[in-house]
Amino acid sequence: MFEKVAYEKWSGKKIYHWLKFEMNFKTPNGNKGLTLSNIYLLLQNDFYYGSFEYPRKSGLWYKGAHEPLITKELFDQVQEQVKSQFVRSEGKEFAFTKLMTCGLCGSGITADEKFKKQKNGNVHRHVYYGCTKRRDPNCKCGYINEIDLLKQFEDLISEIDIDEIGVKEKIKSEVERFKKFQQSMLGIKTKVEVADLDIRNYAKYLLQEGADVEKRELLGCLKGNILLSEKKILLTK
Repeated sequence: MFEKVAYEKWSGKKIYHWLKFEMNFKTPNGNKGLTLSNIYLLLQNDFYYGSFEYPRKSGLWYKGAHEPLITKELFDQVQEQVKSQFVRSEGKEFAFTKLMTCGLCGSGITADEKFKKQKNGNVHRHVYYGCTKRRDPNCKCGYINEIDLLKQFEDLISEIDIDEIGVKEKIKSEVERFKKFQQSMLGIKTKVEVADLDIRNYAKYLLQEGADVEKRELLGCLKGNILLSEKKILLTK
């Protein structure tokens, strides 16, 4: 799988269809195939080359006792290829519209995109979210960059009660399935346990790398209303 991405430039979607329709792949619990998010999660898991960071983004790295399945060089090649696949569509679909309300005037939240060309010729796309101003043309809600908005959503996931995540059980099932798949690949037979931290981390992963429909489902199922006011989000009951 890693070789196909690194050397044949396969996308995560192509890997998904290959496993599901050509290999007739089944997970240990009998379910057919994997989600696209899980495919990307596997491809970006440093565990396969012998080292792992725990917790994620903590800076704490450990060398596993297992024999590496791939080389660090192959893993790095895969990461470069995966990054190139996360270029967003140039259409007008935005991930977080219709999920938030202006906290100042009660209008909806819209989004717009801006393109900035650098001296080296590269073009960067930036997405900004702000009030539609339908209820108040003079609303001072302001605009927030999608990158900063994502960071606030991640902080929100870290802070709220785990039971406030309406799709908690679904995420738990996904994480459990991924862990079982990982164990089956390594020939490990131990009881799979999913901690609250695993659920939070997977929710954050979906916010960053999941499909728009997965992001909307996650945020749409939070137990409360999401308000955007002066570049800050707030979850109200």
